[in-house]
Amino acid sequence: MAASTHTVTNQVPPLVGYDIFATDRALSEGVARHSAPALLDETRAELTALGRAAGSAEVQEWGALANEHPPELRTHDRYGNRIDEVSFHPAWHRLLDGAVSAGLTDAWGRPGGHLRRAAGFMIWTQAEAGNGCPVSMTHAAVPALRADPGLAAEWEPRLTSHRYEPGLRPAAEKTGVLFGMGMTEKQGGSDVRANTTGARPLDAAGEYLLTGHKWFCSAPMCDGFLVLAQAPGGLTCFLVPRVLADGTRNVFRIQRLKDKLGNRSNASGEIEFDDTWARRVGEEGRGVRTIIEMVAATRLDCVVGSAALMRQSVAQAVHHATYRGAFGGELIDKPLMRNVLADLALESEAATTLALRLAAAYDHVQNGDEGAAEERAFLRLAVPAAKYWVTKRCTPVAVEALECLGGNGYVEESGMPRLLRESPLNSIWEGAGNVQALDVLRALQREPAALNAFLQEVGAARGADRRLDAAIKDLLTELADLDGIEARARRLVERMALVLQGSLLVRWAPAEVADAFCASRLGKDWGAAFGTLPHSLDLASVVDRARPVA
Repeated sequence: MAASTHTVTNQVPPLVGYDIFATDRALSEGVARHSAPALLDETRAELTALGRAAGSAEVQEWGALANEHPPELRTHDRYGNRIDEVSFHPAWHRLLDGAVSAGLTDAWGRPGGHLRRAAGFMIWTQAEAGNGCPVSMTHAAVPALRADPGLAAEWEPRLTSHRYEPGLRPAAEKTGVLFGMGMTEKQGGSDVRANTTGARPLDAAGEYLLTGHKWFCSAPMCDGFLVLAQAPGGLTCFLVPRVLADGTRNVFRIQRLKDKLGNRSNASGEIEFDDTWARRVGEEGRGVRTIIEMVAATRLDCVVGSAALMRQSVAQAVHHATYRGAFGGELIDKPLMRNVLADLALESEAATTLALRLAAAYDHVQNGDEGAAEERAFLRLAVPAAKYWVTKRCTPVAVEALECLGGNGYVEESGMPRLLRESPLNSIWEGAGNVQALDVLRALQREPAALNAFLQEVGAARGADRRLDAAIKDLLTELADLDGIEARARRLVERMALVLQGSLLVRWAPAEVADAFCASRLGKDWGAAFGTLPHSLDLASVVDRARPVA
């Protein structure tokens, strides 16, 4: 019997037992918008099943357990033999099994694959973001391996399999494998051309021995890795299997696991190669060009993953305000809290809408549809611009959403600290902010078709909102001014991303969402913190749209 001094009231029930897909209107509407009509029913059923699983108490508990029990490195067995294994809590394996079984590594060979996978990735990330790393790299390895048709034929069926098979065994004995990536070295960082890992060719065509280090190797428990090393002909891409065809383990020394701010359920390590067997992927000296397709795909996943974290942050904040009473009423009905929640919801919906548009463009390119060349050109600018802006908005959203829960949000049990720790990751991974901004400049200078495709996309909404029209005009002025362009790169890319988001929302979002976005992000009627939207907007409708449950 509870003591009379400890009657629990006004505490918010946990946000579990709900369909993450169906209750996210921006996501479900976006999927319907971009899906081929013949695929829509199948896609909805697939994503609904995944959304219900991800929102279940069981799967949410898996995410918590995987973070409470992070991976552990075992360099040697009990007899002193070097084994370089990473052990995980069973919850981690259940999460990866769920992701792979749902087709989150299978986009390149099925109709509407990129849109379906991006939506699924967004859903499953809201249960736990850490497992997204190996899932993303496995998915992204496919276009890089296609530089060598023989390797692609051998590995692609396993990479796109819906079977998760943990454990180190020869790949030929598995129906499903996972891939990681190793580019970054101590002395180089993002400047991968400064890599010092060497590649010595063997007599057999395409075979090499690698010697060197990787300062960041993502997901070192995977079956294979795409890495960069200096061959006689220059920087080259290689495939490094963990286990060789005869069952012996390749030399893959995991020196230590990184003790990271967030993403704690996932392993990231420092790796040493010492006459490590590898297969060349693509031509010598063209390593960056070969692996860039993988990087582009993982950059899109950074956008999708950040959109997912924002959505879960907003869902938790709106859910809390719905059930929490304060000052004589529900928090969600208080004008100032409503302003904060609406502002957060705008950021989330803009990110989701942009992420799905990019995924749909990948499908058009993959299918070779009419306009595929224009879509490819559009992606060349839109992906780094979106990666720059959306990932940077993730942390402010997570911080403000946590504050909506007050002190409860600062406590680990709420789950909000885990979202906050995860939020900077996608901005850093696959090229931090300056790398993305400079990549946009590079595309603007070298690929005029990319700018034309981008301007056609944002121009599709011209005339629909005066603030968007003015922002497009200002952007054109910025683009025409080359003075100090590198120092202005971040400002320029931010404007490009905002104009693109505004164009998409004006065309596809409800009027109250588009109006609020254009007034604040484009019309400059906005403060420096969330919760500073013009009070005359229909904020109640914006918040109501963001509710995770009815």
